[in-house]
Amino acid sequence: MFDFFRKLFGSSSNTPAENATTAPLSDQQIESIVRSQNPQYEMQQLISASGQSVGKQREHNEDSLIAINTTLAGNTANVPFGLYIVADGMGGHQFGEVASNAAVRVIAGQIMRKFHSYLFTIPTQQPEESLQEIMESAVKEAHRVIQKDAPGSGTTVTAALIVGQQVTIGHVGDSRAYSIYPAGRIEQITRDHSLVKRLEELGHLNKEEAANFPHRNVLIRALGQGDALEVDVFTIPFPQNGTLMICCDGLWGVVTDYDLARIVNESPTLQRACQNLVNAANTAGGPDNISVILVQMVG
Repeated sequence: MFDFFRKLFGSSSNTPAENATTAPLSDQQIESIVRSQNPQYEMQQLISASGQSVGKQREHNEDSLIAINTTLAGNTANVPFGLYIVADGMGGHQFGEVASNAAVRVIAGQIMRKFHSYLFTIPTQQPEESLQEIMESAVKEAHRVIQKDAPGSGTTVTAALIVGQQVTIGHVGDSRAYSIYPAGRIEQITRDHSLVKRLEELGHLNKEEAANFPHRNVLIRALGQGDALEVDVFTIPFPQNGTLMICCDGLWGVVTDYDLARIVNESPTLQRACQNLVNAANTAGGPDNISVILVQMVG
């Protein structure tokens, strides 16, 4: 029997493979290979990574996230498609983790159903609604489901739907989306729906006072809370040569914008960047759950 398998797989004591050794490449080696070859991507595509931690001071995780990349290529030009969502269940409310999990699942399910024909049938059919209508409808459906299945709970949500070069954002609460560029520039894309942000906008607090405001975590808008939900929905170009980052306040609330951009740009891979961001938040005390998604477009 063993002779049979040796013949089947070509095993022989005289083959070079017998004496070969293998070892995983380090991140530095991979980065060196990539840089030396200066790769050119003929096919445009999205790449992403995610990271998460319960933090240092919480007993359980109330965050949820989902990241979906799809590449469909052939004779016709491919159109990158991606869906990325971070939801932060509201601390102090019953079933915060239930609310955040429902948010990412319902929103992702609603959007993917709208694009099923476009992605998986022939001929492809574009959804009848606009991207912004699809996003708003999905977020509001998640709001309805949370109120029905987990009354009294709540969650933030920041979702990014990427079709081609366009990013459609759906946002409620104080999780955030950022654009990060190689030179170190970082731009916050979303606007926080928090009490401290509102007081700052009204001129009652300056930036320094806002940073030390004792009720920074109080939200004025969240999924599952209130009857009528107002969703921030807008479409922007994907950051050119940059990185899209979606994260909860467990990251941006303890790591400075400068360090967020520095860590992303200095890390050799997106996966390592996510882990380095999580590590930085935990090193700063890890007062809350930490969730982050990073997305780049290559080609």
